[in-house]
Amino acid sequence: MSSFLKEIAGPSAALLLVALLVALTTRNFLDPGNISNLILQVSIVAIIAIGSTMVILAGGIDLSPGSAIALMTMVFATLIKFYGWPLLPAIIAVLLLGLLLGLINGALTAYVRIPSFITTLAALSAFRGVAFMFNNGSPIFQLSPVLEQLFYSSVFGIPLPLFYVVICYGLAYWFLTYTAPGRAIYAVGGNANAARLSSINVERVQLIAFAIAGAAAGLGAILMSARLNSGSPNYGVGLELAAIAAAVIGGTSLAGGRGNVINTVIGAMTIVVVQNGLNLNAVPTSAQNVVIGAIIIIAVGIDMWRSELLGFFARRNK
Repeated sequence: MSSFLKEIAGPSAALLLVALLVALTTRNFLDPGNISNLILQVSIVAIIAIGSTMVILAGGIDLSPGSAIALMTMVFATLIKFYGWPLLPAIIAVLLLGLLLGLINGALTAYVRIPSFITTLAALSAFRGVAFMFNNGSPIFQLSPVLEQLFYSSVFGIPLPLFYVVICYGLAYWFLTYTAPGRAIYAVGGNANAARLSSINVERVQLIAFAIAGAAAGLGAILMSARLNSGSPNYGVGLELAAIAAAVIGGTSLAGGRGNVINTVIGAMTIVVVQNGLNLNAVPTSAQNVVIGAIIIIAVGIDMWRSELLGFFARRNK
């Protein structure tokens, strides 16, 4: 438990510092309505970030979740609005589609040996392009009043999206900690050649990581459609960067093989609190993108210089 507390201490301190700064700069941050809105906002980013964390731990990168979400919200909306599908079959179809999109990225990366950056960069463009082929590129509104209840309802006063996040992160932590494929993800990300010599099927492990990322994006698409009761080819813009930033801020190394998925949800909360603070202070969207980019650079820099920084502070404390 002590090692676990040490792992979450840094990201937790960063989150508390950011929350304190935002609370001091705007009087509305601690309003119950704003806190509730934060929980709703963080749920989508946090769930997508699970997939991003899996792929990064396996030594890859996934730039496609935002575009995949746009495509899946359009498929979801089309099935419900134009084909009259019941809600449950449509949800299952979208989750399976997310899994399929992840498998495509994984197969191209693992078996065709195209670098994941190139594979998912191409997917980022292709998935959104396909999304614009639905309904002549126009959003589809007013899908189902029942759909909104999946996002805005609460149990014992707790918003449902918070339950989704807790369940998903509990499953992700269990998978990475207590299953052979989960531990293999760390091994492959740490050193793929050594993992191969240890009889680990590296390609299959990479495929699993991307498949999980696709399924997470599918769930994110359902939640986004439920939140807005619509589908649009313009949804999901920038979500891939927010998800990657959440993983990196949470301490997941972009070099692969090192990280804790629980820290990812702390990183997601940090990103959403920053965005919320900027919105409350009426900062333009263009400037917000600059801030998020700077946060990613700082987080990656800390990760790259981690050992040097620890050595420096150790020498200063002697």
